[in-house]
Amino acid sequence: MRAAVLLIDGRSGSGKTELGRAIVAGVAGAQLIRLDELYPGWGGLEEGSRYLRKNVLASATPRWQRWDWAASGRAEWHEVDPDRPLVVEGCGALSHENRALAGFGIWVALDAATRKRRALARDGDSYAPHWDGWAAQEDVFLTRENPAALADAVVDGADTMRDLARWRALLA
Repeated sequence: MRAAVLLIDGRSGSGKTELGRAIVAGVAGAQLIRLDELYPGWGGLEEGSRYLRKNVLASATPRWQRWDWAASGRAEWHEVDPDRPLVVEGCGALSHENRALAGFGIWVALDAATRKRRALARDGDSYAPHWDGWAAQEDVFLTRENPAALADAVVDGADTMRDLARWRALLA
């Protein structure tokens, strides 16, 4: 039987990465996949979500190939141990098909102004010209998949650490 899989979804800047890293840091052997490393460029939200399902969640030999943003192409491969807990974070994680392959899903909610401020502070000039286009992809995904409704819990992005012990316990 495969180890626990936890999917963390939310819009850009909501706090998904911070939450995912904190959960994994407290669970021995836990693995983290950031969808930012799977999206094939700025137009790749949908493809990243499908790639996760095909190559990791639904695969008998789960592995993924990192997207090299500077070279605009796939880079090295990463093996995923199906016997160790897995946390996946990123917009597109909680699609209907992905959720069916995971034990638990979290939606991280935060207002648009705070998200944008956080994301641009984090990534600066490299992200600023892509903010609107990425948000449009998020809108399409959210309308079709409704990931907040697929989640077992909705977390406030302003306080993602509040229930950290609870999320870590899911992977134990």
